[in-house]
Amino acid sequence: MQDFVKILGLKHRREVAGKSAIFSGEHFVLEETDWYLLNLFRLWWHYGISFLRLQMWVEEVMEKFMRIYKYQAHGYAFSSLEELLRSLGGEAFVNMTQRSVAESLLEVGVTQRFVDDVIAAVLRSSYGQSVLVPAFAGAMSLAGAQGSTWAVEGGNKLVCSGLLKLTKANVISARVTGISLHSSEGRALYQVHYESTEGQGSAFYDLVVVTTPLHPGRSNFTFDNFDPPIADFPAAFQPSVTSVVHGYLNSSYFGFPDPKLFPFTSILTTDTPDLFFHAMDNICPVNISAAFRRKQPQEAAVWRVLSRQPLDKHQLKTLFRSYYSVQVTEWPAYPRYDAAKALPPVVLHENLFYLSGVEWVASSMEMIAVAAKNVALLAYNRWHQDLEKIDQKDLMHKVKTEL
Repeated sequence: MQDFVKILGLKHRREVAGKSAIFSGEHFVLEETDWYLLNLFRLWWHYGISFLRLQMWVEEVMEKFMRIYKYQAHGYAFSSLEELLRSLGGEAFVNMTQRSVAESLLEVGVTQRFVDDVIAAVLRSSYGQSVLVPAFAGAMSLAGAQGSTWAVEGGNKLVCSGLLKLTKANVISARVTGISLHSSEGRALYQVHYESTEGQGSAFYDLVVVTTPLHPGRSNFTFDNFDPPIADFPAAFQPSVTSVVHGYLNSSYFGFPDPKLFPFTSILTTDTPDLFFHAMDNICPVNISAAFRRKQPQEAAVWRVLSRQPLDKHQLKTLFRSYYSVQVTEWPAYPRYDAAKALPPVVLHENLFYLSGVEWVASSMEMIAVAAKNVALLAYNRWHQDLEKIDQKDLMHKVKTEL
């Protein structure tokens, strides 16, 4: 994603300082301050060296994951998610998609209390799920929570629109209804059927990449003439509700009767049954001027509230003293990680590829970008029969010898 931003000439949005806290439903179990050393002391006082063990574990995973950028720079690709993971971290990385993040962290010495308070809060905020999500997805989420995330000035959507314009692709504004298999001179040929405002149509392609999730309720197009047939993969998506509220925060609910004294701009929550929201934060505009400042806690501000179900009026009144407007977006945001164990394939047919399966390893913009480049390299290498660039072992040694 960083490369895309540079290629398109975009800029990172200016960051606006703000403090976070973790709420249990009754009180804050952990509060961030303006002083780095005090934050470290509080972590040590409450959880011992668990935060250091966590940091070491995440850094080890990310250091190995970063190898993918070297591999792709040299044109290497992988025909399955398992092979991609093995090239980065061996069988340990594959196993991290099958065991929970809680189990993995407890194994390296992180305490149960730290998992219940901190890890659960981060995962509820990022995936809307518990500490039972797979370890690899959890590691990616925890890496993002350590302050390395960023946004694009003008909105992250500029990356997508900019790349689409840069490729000069011929965009057909239509809904795909099916893909049927044909052959031409012994080579597979794919007919993509679609519907648009102008009626039904179709086109033939040598290569096709499917980017919509092939899971029940998510894709409603068919695959025809394939043997063996291509079916939906048994899994489900986690519903997520985002409520953007312009109003006055009810700081009393969080233990601050005087709203002027409320210091936090981001509130995470523990996995408490009575809590009806996962996280909430005081959001900033996509364009931030040098003169921009956050609203004071007693002033009306724009808050983003993440929850599993739409907030009712009582719940809104619990979080806000009063509000001017509420905008609600409900969508199947992430995989429900406890609903499937096997990873989806990358290759559906000879030159028919599947991109969205990578979300079952970890779901993020960066993972999709990595998977997209892998599919592009894989399709290129298969088309040109450059098999030495596919599923190679001991890539670290190969890459070093090629330098």
